[in-house]
Amino acid sequence: MGLLRKFLAWLSVLVICLFGLLFYLVRPFNPDNNRYLAWVISRVGRALLGMQCTVTGRENIPRDRPTVVIANHQHNDDLFMLGGLLPPRTVTVGKKALIWVPFFGQVFWLGGNVIIDRSRSNKAVAVMRATANAISKERKSLWVFPEGTRSRGRGLQAFKKGAFHTAVAAGAPITMVCVSQYQDKTIGWSGRREPVAIHVLPPVETAGLTADDIPRLIRECHDAMAATIDSISPAAR
Repeated sequence: MGLLRKFLAWLSVLVICLFGLLFYLVRPFNPDNNRYLAWVISRVGRALLGMQCTVTGRENIPRDRPTVVIANHQHNDDLFMLGGLLPPRTVTVGKKALIWVPFFGQVFWLGGNVIIDRSRSNKAVAVMRATANAISKERKSLWVFPEGTRSRGRGLQAFKKGAFHTAVAAGAPITMVCVSQYQDKTIGWSGRREPVAIHVLPPVETAGLTADDIPRLIRECHDAMAATIDSISPAAR
């Protein structure tokens, strides 16, 4: 049942993106398209997976000003847990290969999201810095998985610098979304997923910071997220 649930959940992503593509074509590159689509995908996907998510600290997500949201990335199923938390006018970051995924890749591009080539790290940082201009002028928020790859529930990995360069260049606060560690496990004969806890930390202000402050900023954010993830993970509970 667990495999069937997972198949149906990801099939629903393709179907929703197919219909969502029509919406995106009517409003191309409108960043709010991403928020609506992500909300639908997360609600349908969680229902199909039988996944329960408990969110605390939702009020810490800024709604009246742009922010750079960073979250830990464990599995592809993170999409179903985190999709309902996007602030208004949010774009996200994805690798270049995503644009070839049927329907999903096309709406990703039409949503004005940031596409980077991870094999060229210097260019990726430059793209993130340029994105800061869009955050300031177009009042967009940015969602980033700063680890750069999935941890598969093995703890918080080292952060890449791009998101922090963007936040400092834009003077935007950093909002940290912490997801408890999970191993893609199912419960009982019905194949329902084990529950997951999510906690949103208060924003970290970056106004007045410079590039020299970025190493300290990365260290402090990593430490805060790691401690929170440990405290809300099953072993701690």
